[in-house]
Amino acid sequence: MTLSPLLASYDHVILDLDGTVWVGGAATPRAPEAITAIRAAGKRLAFVTNDGGLSPEEYVRKLWSIGCTAAVEEVVSVGSAIQFVLAERKPGARVYVIGAPALFKHVVDAGHQIANNTPEAEHADAVVVVLHRDFVYNDLLNATRAVFNGAELITGGMDRSFPTVGGPAPGTGAITAALEYATGVKARSVGKPDPEVFRVALDRLGPGRTLVIGDHLDSDLGGAHAAGLDAALVLSGTTSREDAEAAVDPRPVAIGENLAALVLSG
Repeated sequence: MTLSPLLASYDHVILDLDGTVWVGGAATPRAPEAITAIRAAGKRLAFVTNDGGLSPEEYVRKLWSIGCTAAVEEVVSVGSAIQFVLAERKPGARVYVIGAPALFKHVVDAGHQIANNTPEAEHADAVVVVLHRDFVYNDLLNATRAVFNGAELITGGMDRSFPTVGGPAPGTGAITAALEYATGVKARSVGKPDPEVFRVALDRLGPGRTLVIGDHLDSDLGGAHAAGLDAALVLSGTTSREDAEAAVDPRPVAIGENLAALVLSG
């Protein structure tokens, strides 16, 4: 397996997960081969995702389950970015969490208290939001009241949707939009396209020229641009060829049907 000329001038590659490496529980065509070829060429890898539903360790297990080698330090999840932001606060803040169990752990690891299912839920100091498949109206109610009472609203990203085997599904941005509409408060976003998650990845990768490969115009292409990085788009996720080719500011350095089509030569 040899790399395409696209990769020749880059030392590192940052890969999006949903829509790029996998869709649902299955790898995109020849994605494991593409990742193996990148490693074989001596280039370092990082995986960056706006999905906070899993811990970095769980993302590693999922990558291995579809045939892609990975290490925990290579995964930068939006939960990790939220933990970094919350760690800037004085320890002991009350945080209302809309998200999977992995996000609760990130909040606790940042030194704070979970306000869910307590009398303090509506008086939390912060509300954090990531994609949550068990999202219910009571979450919206408690979070809305907490924000009205002064809580900071922090979101893991503004992705409207993400690709699944059955078709597009609502993303973190859809839940965040409901809270913003209910409260009139603009959320602080720490996921893509915010450049912070890319900077965390770059810190782990070290010096060198880096290419971002993703499937989303706003979060991947826009986020890479905000971080001062080149980006290539794949069409295996949310972006159509028509939209990808129409992108001008920023413009992708390349467009491919999938990760393997961009990365592998032949």
